[in-house]
Amino acid sequence: MINLELPKKLRASANQAHQVASEIFRPISRKYDLGEHEYPVELDTMAAMVEGLADSGTQKIGGAAGGRSSESDPHATELLGNTNGGNMSALLNALETSWGDVGLMLSIPYQGLGNAAIAAVATDEQLKRFGKVWAAMAITEPSFGSDSAAVTTTAVRDGDEWVLNGEKIFVTAGQRATHIVVWASVDKSLGRAAIKSFVVPRDAPGLSVARLEHKLGIKASDTAVLLLQDCRIPADNILGSPEVNVEKGFAGVMQTFDNTRPLVAAMAVGVARAALEELRAILTGAGIEISYDTPAINQHAAAAEFLRMEADYESAYLLALRAAWMADNKKPNSLEASMSKAKAGRTGTDVTLKAVELAGTIGYSQRTLLEKWGRDSKILDIFEGTQQIQQLIVARRVLGKTSAELK
Repeated sequence: MINLELPKKLRASANQAHQVASEIFRPISRKYDLGEHEYPVELDTMAAMVEGLADSGTQKIGGAAGGRSSESDPHATELLGNTNGGNMSALLNALETSWGDVGLMLSIPYQGLGNAAIAAVATDEQLKRFGKVWAAMAITEPSFGSDSAAVTTTAVRDGDEWVLNGEKIFVTAGQRATHIVVWASVDKSLGRAAIKSFVVPRDAPGLSVARLEHKLGIKASDTAVLLLQDCRIPADNILGSPEVNVEKGFAGVMQTFDNTRPLVAAMAVGVARAALEELRAILTGAGIEISYDTPAINQHAAAAEFLRMEADYESAYLLALRAAWMADNKKPNSLEASMSKAKAGRTGTDVTLKAVELAGTIGYSQRTLLEKWGRDSKILDIFEGTQQIQQLIVARRVLGKTSAELK
């Protein structure tokens, strides 16, 4: 029998994250939505708290992934010190903090998406060196979006250093993070197999911030354009093995997504839940009863729509849980990670925008956060692989097709 109850330890961690979302994020959510690029100084107090929790072995508050999904290393999760539900804890924490404000969640110090990349593919020695950094993720370039194999940024070995050149766009926490995980090719002639990830310190010579983007949503989070101009980093800052394995392709760096996609799914689920709770309160206040005993067809149209969206929310939540559970139990979860991301991304935008519609003038105004959640949710269906890319990945896995066979 499947038990869907969360363990006591994970419930405690999620409850702590929910308190942060309720007491810190929600009260300042509108402030930093209106003050784009203004640094959320309230998060400074969280930095010390997050570091203290990490030192004590307690799971982190934000969304940094806590384990590896590869079956090739049965001790991978233990190496990270999270032997009991590290990925699941990270997912639940991401969900709860995103319920408060997803832009602020993406701004929590030392909880960047690049941390998930480090957790996924770093060596033991690198885990010790980079275990406490704040790492952003730099993949996308002006010439491509979701096709990660199209990376043009280069990394050339020069003695005891790598020299990186290229431009990265839409880097979340790109200005604030202490380190950047950069995807670059070590040999363009070998194609995607030569794409590796590198940890670039913020103060590395040749790394600069060209500009910060003005965005539709998640305005509390800084989204940067980064330039790498003869940027030099130590040779051992390449994550994982520096060897190019043509047969394996770039599965090593792609494994990062097996960790981060369920986290993004959780973010979308958190925002959707926030919208559903607000909408329920508005509908109830307007005298519309939502019943689980009466067929939807016999209820108010708004109530029937609410039940439909709630069912979608539940399915997205369960898919995200499954992907995280598989990662914690060292089961390959690439298919499930993409399924959870696709479902949650689509559900998040559907629920938040429909909530704005059903709430009428209240939903479209700034009297509530509904319109903000509608704007915030869209990015969760785009970054870490768009809706269309996720469906393509799912189709390939289900049909047994390669990327060359099914484009």
